[in-house]
Amino acid sequence: MARKATILTGFILLKFLLQYLLISPEYDLQRDEYLHLDQANHLAWGYVSIPPMTAWIAFLIKLLGDGVFWVKFFPALFGALTIVVVWKAMEELNGNLVALILGATGVLFSALLRLNTLFQPNSLDVLCWTTLYFVVIKYLNTEKPKWLYVGAMVFAIGFLNKYNIVFLLIGLFPAILMTKQREILARKHLYLALLLGLLLILPNLLWQYLNGFPVIHHMKELADTQLVHVDTWGFLKSQVLFYIGSLFVILAALYALLVYKPFYKYKAFFWAILFTLAVFVYFKAKDYYAIGLYPIYIAFGAVFLADLLRTGWRRYLQPVAIAVPVLFFIPMYNFAFPNKSPEYILQHQKQYKELGMLRWEDGKDHAIPQDYADMLGWKALAAKVDKVYADLPEPSKTLVLCDNYGQAGAINYYTKKKIRAVTFNADYINWFNLDQSYEHLIRVKTYSGRDRELEETSPYFHTSLVSDSITNPFAREYRTTIYTFLGARVNINKRIQEEIEETKNYH
Repeated sequence: MARKATILTGFILLKFLLQYLLISPEYDLQRDEYLHLDQANHLAWGYVSIPPMTAWIAFLIKLLGDGVFWVKFFPALFGALTIVVVWKAMEELNGNLVALILGATGVLFSALLRLNTLFQPNSLDVLCWTTLYFVVIKYLNTEKPKWLYVGAMVFAIGFLNKYNIVFLLIGLFPAILMTKQREILARKHLYLALLLGLLLILPNLLWQYLNGFPVIHHMKELADTQLVHVDTWGFLKSQVLFYIGSLFVILAALYALLVYKPFYKYKAFFWAILFTLAVFVYFKAKDYYAIGLYPIYIAFGAVFLADLLRTGWRRYLQPVAIAVPVLFFIPMYNFAFPNKSPEYILQHQKQYKELGMLRWEDGKDHAIPQDYADMLGWKALAAKVDKVYADLPEPSKTLVLCDNYGQAGAINYYTKKKIRAVTFNADYINWFNLDQSYEHLIRVKTYSGRDRELEETSPYFHTSLVSDSITNPFAREYRTTIYTFLGARVNINKRIQEEIEETKNYH
């Protein structure tokens, strides 16, 4: 036991080390991270785009000092815990030490290294998927009702983190109907557990109801602007690449779930992966929505392969199997992580293009990956807004109005002037402080070809000027312009209130 604990501890430490080493210091935080961090200043039971769990974690980060170290710590922690859960699942499946090392290596050297660099709901989502599958294994092994209630609590945490976990149940329930375990569906404790899960997520469901179910609008907006560019082949290709080093382990799991006698009681997992992937394809889901599906299958595959390679000449293949995920990771190190400068990416565009990394959510190829472009220019933007704000005659009467949540969130995170920038985008529509009377406006405007901001806004102010802009050509916010408008000729608060009402009515 001590030996296993030491090895597992080594995997956890290596996981944390890699997560901090795989991001070049020239990159800022990513666009979405700023929104999530700002949600800590507006705690609620729900938000326009996500449930409340990420905001609660952001509040904890705020209590810890709001530093980048802690912003990166929690996704790394959730990634490390995913390895722990897979390890425990393999122990539950009677995996030997070789199985444990193979499974942990497969999970460590996978797309999770990329996913766990960002403070988003996705890292906890993968952990919840993996944990819920583990709970199913525990219940099938013990048939103790307590595991149904544990599963309900894990589902509730996952749901309050990201609604994506609903797809797990959509795939799992028909899979159970395909096996002898269908009798589980007739047990009262299952429905009591479902009731417990419903009670735990009820505050968020009530928030959705009281706010007109913004999740429905958000999903429609995603479908119209992003999911429309998702194609089945691209989705399936990404599934292979996410765990390319452990693909043979996952395929071995699917084979074992059909023919390996020790896995007979787990046959529902074979159907679950098929049903879940089919649902994702049908709804044209983003490829990374399915990342949480695979770690538990790495556990199954590792246990089966370790048993297969246990004796005879096959035992010499054990180190080879363990080395494969590492060998696949080595070339990916240069391309799959923000550890290379934009200039390096520009010089090696062919490799990035072949991996599909230059394709943005608009369906077009760009100079660098979208996530990387979303990690540039934010500190510069905040510093420039700070300077403009400090030079104003009455900064306390100034509204900082941005075009999107990335701009507003970054300014609020980095600013030294305690500015509370807002936007009509995302959750910020609910965060305007209209108790404050505004006389001046700092307008942060995204470049969109022909810019008419001065022409449209200057008639409402005595003085109008272009103050600064983002000059980094690799930043997604390149050419974003900072305008300053002084001395309002109209009631700014009234105009803002009208715009808020118009935006909400439109949605």
